[in-house]
Amino acid sequence: MEPSKIRKIGASKTPIDLAREVLLIEAREVEALARRLDDSFTRAVELILQCQGRIVVTGMGKSGHIGNKIAATFASTGTPAFFVHPAEASHGDLGMITGKDVVIALSNSGEADELRVILPTLKRMGARLISITGHPQSTLAKAADVSLDAHVTEEACPLALAPTASTTASLALGDALAIAVMDQRGFSAEEFALSHPGGTLGRKLLLHVRDVMRTGDAIPSVGVEASLKEGLLEMSRKGLGMTAIVDAEQHAVGVFTDGDLRRAFENAVDINSTYMRDVMHTSPQQIRPEQLAVDAVAIMEHKKITSLLVTDQQGTLIGALNMHDLLIAKVV
Repeated sequence: MEPSKIRKIGASKTPIDLAREVLLIEAREVEALARRLDDSFTRAVELILQCQGRIVVTGMGKSGHIGNKIAATFASTGTPAFFVHPAEASHGDLGMITGKDVVIALSNSGEADELRVILPTLKRMGARLISITGHPQSTLAKAADVSLDAHVTEEACPLALAPTASTTASLALGDALAIAVMDQRGFSAEEFALSHPGGTLGRKLLLHVRDVMRTGDAIPSVGVEASLKEGLLEMSRKGLGMTAIVDAEQHAVGVFTDGDLRRAFENAVDINSTYMRDVMHTSPQQIRPEQLAVDAVAIMEHKKITSLLVTDQQGTLIGALNMHDLLIAKVV
């Protein structure tokens, strides 16, 4: 870094002023990085797509921290990847790398001793090398099959010492590489969910209605000839705040909810002499068991209801669920 680039911390500069300056500098450097992308980026994507092994990311110090994150991004977006510490690599961990792998090496200077030591071995074993460095003429860049230029004109650190803008640029470039590869692979949201089963997205994309619905005796249902009293007892026993009304073939022909009960009481309806067919809602909202649980949430929110009947293709009642079931399943 040139001496002229070193900025002194002014006594009048507030923490917020300095924070804004840091963010703007890093944003400018990433924007400049985007503008100068060239065919080397495309070649790097092709090299990764052709890889018959795994992606191995390596880097020392702050570059190593960035490399860890880049490896994690690749792994979670359909490209098997892991991080190897270059210092540990020269003491046995090179055995984790094969000639079928593609190595992505990060170093702002491109001259990290720990990386330079392992470069000859990587070349001998036949592993392909992609470098991400701030110095295109460095040892690392020249040794790489594809070199990606991640140089910055200034660091965000007022002393121009701590890696800040340079690490942000490397991280952004690594993310761009992983996402470009993901797109070329046609990696889907469903595939993403398979590697994130414990996350919110995983639950939304993997959990189906059949996984959360109530079945068997837990389904509140009465026949069309049942009295309102019988319907209320069924609602009380099953605790879903509603009951389905079914015909002789167990087809769902109606639904009666807590809201309907309040309206019935307001109209002074006799619960003993009134039949469910007289007070039920016909054409109840239904969902199929193979649909995603998140679809049930969308229907409930759109229709402003709190429960759904689950039916098969013939309209036969096979399950029921309410918003509380979806909350417990952490779909909402």
